[in-house]
Amino acid sequence: MKTARIAVLGVAVAAGLGAAILAGGSKPPEKAAAPPLPPPAVTDDVLVAAKDLNFGAIVGEADLRWENWPKDHIPEGLVRKSASPSGDKELKGAIVRSNFAAGEPLRRERLVMGPHSGFLAAVLPSGSRAVAINIDAQGSSTAGGFILPNDRVDVIHIFHDEDAARKGINNSFVSQIILTNVRVLAIGQNFQEKNGERVITGANATLELTPAQAETIVLAQRVGQLSLILRSMTDANAASEQHPLHNGFKVVRNGVAIQDRAH
Repeated sequence: MKTARIAVLGVAVAAGLGAAILAGGSKPPEKAAAPPLPPPAVTDDVLVAAKDLNFGAIVGEADLRWENWPKDHIPEGLVRKSASPSGDKELKGAIVRSNFAAGEPLRRERLVMGPHSGFLAAVLPSGSRAVAINIDAQGSSTAGGFILPNDRVDVIHIFHDEDAARKGINNSFVSQIILTNVRVLAIGQNFQEKNGERVITGANATLELTPAQAETIVLAQRVGQLSLILRSMTDANAASEQHPLHNGFKVVRNGVAIQDRAH
């Protein structure tokens, strides 16, 4: 019996030693390989406004800065440093045709470059005309002085009622809207608000018109008085209209509107 027990114990010890040797010689499981890192994004510098640039402003070098953008996400028409490394210097002295907010990318089509005879000639869209009309310096014919450059207005023509005058009726006037939704370029010689202050009302207003509208306004001013009516900002996208002179107007006698009349 003692011999059998010793034999069993020897077998058990041998089995344990074998298991320990096998365990010690096994390799640990290999770790999964890390995924490769994505390549670095390809970027380019884009020229943006360093501060708000308003209509009519002359661009200085300090008004522009380069901003790093992903190259694949740069829209067409922006000024890239890879294509125009001196773009910030090239655009120095340009005139702003439409406002840029700080950080907004610059677009050349919204700037006017090169020498020009005057500011208005530089900022007028192709085919448009700038026409100045006389207005009341106290603002009574310009919405109390609240009309500013870039506002949209209607133009009212006020003139004497010749038919009534021939009949011996005095102090009779006719009013008629002759233009609608036209853009104001300037009041006096002020083109924009400065430092948050309201533009001073001038003795004339300059309007952006088509050639046909310009003829209408010049003729109307020779035979009567013109007044401006301020339109809501929500109406800015409405199409501008030209109304025939003396076609559908209001008659006012002694300050009282007496009838609407078609001619």
